[in-house]
Amino acid sequence: MDRLPTKGLSPLASRVDDVLARYGYEIGPAIEAIDDAVTGYGGLFDPGTSDGEIRTAVEAVLAADPPAEGDGSWGSDDRSVVLYVDGSSRGNRGPAGAGAVLRTDGESAVRLGRPVGRAGNNTAEYAALHLGLEALAARCDPAAVEVRIDSRTVTDDVWGSGDGVDSAAPYRPAIRDRLAALSACDWTHLADSDPNPADARAAVGADIAALGP
Repeated sequence: MDRLPTKGLSPLASRVDDVLARYGYEIGPAIEAIDDAVTGYGGLFDPGTSDGEIRTAVEAVLAADPPAEGDGSWGSDDRSVVLYVDGSSRGNRGPAGAGAVLRTDGESAVRLGRPVGRAGNNTAEYAALHLGLEALAARCDPAAVEVRIDSRTVTDDVWGSGDGVDSAAPYRPAIRDRLAALSACDWTHLADSDPNPADARAAVGADIAALGP
């Protein structure tokens, strides 16, 4: 996957995002690689790890050989995919992250997360849908996709007649193109009480967006 758009990330958060992009935004393996490169017993989110140590670890990961690649594909078949997406913003205009989880046959297949930058929650929700659809396009051509999302702003805009938000401009055209290319796609609105496995990944993305300088 190409690096996805961000806005207002610190230089340090931007370099962490470079690592995420290198790992196809699969957040677990990317953070594990950074943690392994941090000296001592710290890690990316260890309170004792300094910004300088994070920067050194990130540069070491980026200078190393890229992660071993399969082709990343699930093939083109008759399977159905459930895509969970969620956005997170601290203060609803602050460090923001996006999360997405792709599931086939009820199993968590791909867990994605990334920093969005300094943004509101609605922008992060669009970024999450964009992230999930880009990952889906890179892996398979499913018979059907169900998007599970808790943002009425996004669903009213993308699938309805709502106007959305101006800050969604970097994401909206790509979202519509990816949806148009799918054989079938429906969406389900998640209530606040419904489990959403993308939520934790969005929160980690917001944590990354808060890194600096």
